Amino acid sequence: MSTRAQPSLPSGVEFRSAPDRLAPEILTPAALEFIVRLERAFAPRRRELLARRRTVHNRLDAGEKPDFLASTANVRAGNWRAAPPATDLTDRRVEITGPVERKMIINALNSGANVFMADFEDSNAPSWMNLLLGQVNLRDAVRRTITFEQPGTGKRYQLAEKTATLVVRPRGWHLSEKHLLVDGEPMSAALFDFGLYFFHNARELLQRGSGPYFYLPKLENHLEARLWNDVFLLAQNELGLPRGTIRATVLIETILAAFEMDEILYELREHSSGLNCGRWDYIFSFIKKFGKRADCVLPDRDVVGMTQHFLRSYSQLLIQTCHRRGVHAMGGMAAQIPIKDHAELNARAMAKVRADKQREAGDGHDGTWVAHPGLVSIAKEVFDAQLKGPHQFERLREDVRVGAEDLLRVPTGQKTLDGLRHNVRVGVQYLAAWLSGMGCVPLYDLMEDAATAEISRAQVWQWIYHGVQLDSGETVDAKLFTRVLAEELKQLRAAGAEALFAPGCLELSARLFGELSTAREFVDFLTLPAYDHLLAHTD
Repeated sequence: MSTRAQPSLPSGVEFRSAPDRLAPEILTPAALEFIVRLERAFAPRRRELLARRRTVHNRLDAGEKPDFLASTANVRAGNWRAAPPATDLTDRRVEITGPVERKMIINALNSGANVFMADFEDSNAPSWMNLLLGQVNLRDAVRRTITFEQPGTGKRYQLAEKTATLVVRPRGWHLSEKHLLVDGEPMSAALFDFGLYFFHNARELLQRGSGPYFYLPKLENHLEARLWNDVFLLAQNELGLPRGTIRATVLIETILAAFEMDEILYELREHSSGLNCGRWDYIFSFIKKFGKRADCVLPDRDVVGMTQHFLRSYSQLLIQTCHRRGVHAMGGMAAQIPIKDHAELNARAMAKVRADKQREAGDGHDGTWVAHPGLVSIAKEVFDAQLKGPHQFERLREDVRVGAEDLLRVPTGQKTLDGLRHNVRVGVQYLAAWLSGMGCVPLYDLMEDAATAEISRAQVWQWIYHGVQLDSGETVDAKLFTRVLAEELKQLRAAGAEALFAPGCLELSARLFGELSTAREFVDFLTLPAYDHLLAHTD
């Protein structure tokens, strides 16, 4: 990529390969001044917190076990409550998620769900065009001017009279936005996504009776929540908006954050809309944080479900914590998608969705996530039958007793060659799609995003690192993995998979997946080394 300064930019700011067609619409002088102000105010703390993550990880590698913090016991024991829900975030019984693609935004807002989470993170490949188009799409959605005409058919999509409440998920603290340099360094991707959406839409949302609402991903501790809260305070002050205008739901999708749920809510109490069980990233986090421990090796991905003790404990603790503080406890993602050409398989998949949502509603969750409009009616039916009002805050779940040992109990189950092969197939195909600019991909009747691909990659790495013996008697090592990778790649090519991705991306994906799976040290996120390759393919 070429680096070129723009004469109209704030001092110390430059673009890299900015597309002229979209930049003037979103990266206006005033918007740039705003996001650069955020970056300069908070970049040092962000870097310190990311360094702290590495320090904590090293301690875990050395054998330390996480626990509830003694230093914040008073926060957990206190009787404080967070702000009451915003009016249009009071009933959240079904939330649908998806990338910030124009047609998907319209379909999701029209799906009948209560809330739509528009995602710049795990279901969006962060090419420059995807990011700027996403901001344009959300701007138009907020103003209800968004339309889409399907190429080839001419079918027109537009918003229905009644639509879901819009919530936006920016990228996590760990990611940088390399297209925009501030004082010679790529700016925070989280602040880029948050700042542009907030700047362009906060006042408009308020005038329409809603507000700037967000989901916050990948937090590992309450200090990272405090940073977000300070970002909110500055952003509101810059636009002259009252404290508490912003509302944010935190995804509890790291094992460390599960030990600080009270503290995270406390830091965001003026702006909090509750917590969500980000189940897929949570499993990935468990593998990542304890990957070098032989007693923490997980079985096949498909047996690590929410009925496993460590996951059931975390979800019930989340409900108890949220309801004590007067905020929503959101359930996790149903990744299934309707299977149109096989009635029996579709019936089984929908039965799994129904059972999952019945467990969540019965436990006390106030709502849940689905990945496809076809699942909205099932989830809504289940929660309609359980909820007596807009939520279940009255269910305090005082019967729940969860200690550190419950959150850390390792699930048991089989470790199979089929499980290894499935991880390779999913990981390689998802990464190929991501490198092609697609962040959300249907694979094997599930909607896969970066989180589920991370589970696949992390589990392969963990099995190789510990030389896991499979049920077949084979030992997982680099040699076996390399053979499986080659065999699966050959089958994908024979099935015509290369035509689904940008030229060269399937081959590149297999190489990257192989390097990451056999690396001596675990790479925190597969999207970090893949990001430069994405930019090379899309810019």
